[in-house]
Amino acid sequence: MNETSSDEPLHRRILAAVERPILSGEWKPGAKIASEQELARKFSCARMTVNKALSELARKGLIERRRRGGSFVARPQGQAAVLEIRDIRTEVEALGLTYAYELLSREKGWARAGERKSLGLGSADPVLRLAARHLAGEKPFCLEERAISLRTVPEAEAQSFADEAPGFWLLGKVPWSEAEHRISAAGADRPAADALELEPGAPCLVVERRTWWGGRGVTAARLTYPAAAHALVARFSPRSG
Repeated sequence: MNETSSDEPLHRRILAAVERPILSGEWKPGAKIASEQELARKFSCARMTVNKALSELARKGLIERRRRGGSFVARPQGQAAVLEIRDIRTEVEALGLTYAYELLSREKGWARAGERKSLGLGSADPVLRLAARHLAGEKPFCLEERAISLRTVPEAEAQSFADEAPGFWLLGKVPWSEAEHRISAAGADRPAADALELEPGAPCLVVERRTWWGGRGVTAARLTYPAAAHALVARFSPRSG
């Protein structure tokens, strides 16, 4: 096979051969794609031709290319809820992926300076600090770092959160009357890089969320997502009048 054996350029035929099983669902998110060398042998062409096809698929968001790791079917891009509060499991399942949860750490202590400011607490107020990892299709999806005010939610102290994510538990157990989201971009620090299997400094989307109940702080959470697999989406209507 060569580039003159068809009216269609060879790199377009390679692109179609890889794209078809991805779009049909035959190749699942995370599946590894044949290497450039293997595809070059299969289509009897130069690696540069294969690279051109794979680069176009990467630009379309269908595959992920990893340095020294090869190419993989891209995972659906997640959408963080900006104007609503929903649990991370709902985000993952909306993508059609299997959800899993891992508790990384749990500790009780007196409110630190940042927690006092965020939740309106005093230095003698207790908080429960949690770090957890959420997975989608067995791949890291989000790192959750959370402080819960035990002054406002004393029943949280009795929860281990080993099997149930704190955000999900809070949504089901504790009412909230006001919430604040702060969205920013940041490079992954060491804990985030380790939890999300990223290189330190890799771009991340960070959602900082605070909720109150009757003027009392409930929880402050920092949710860190790999930027390459996440987007912010908000739907709104024009203001009347």
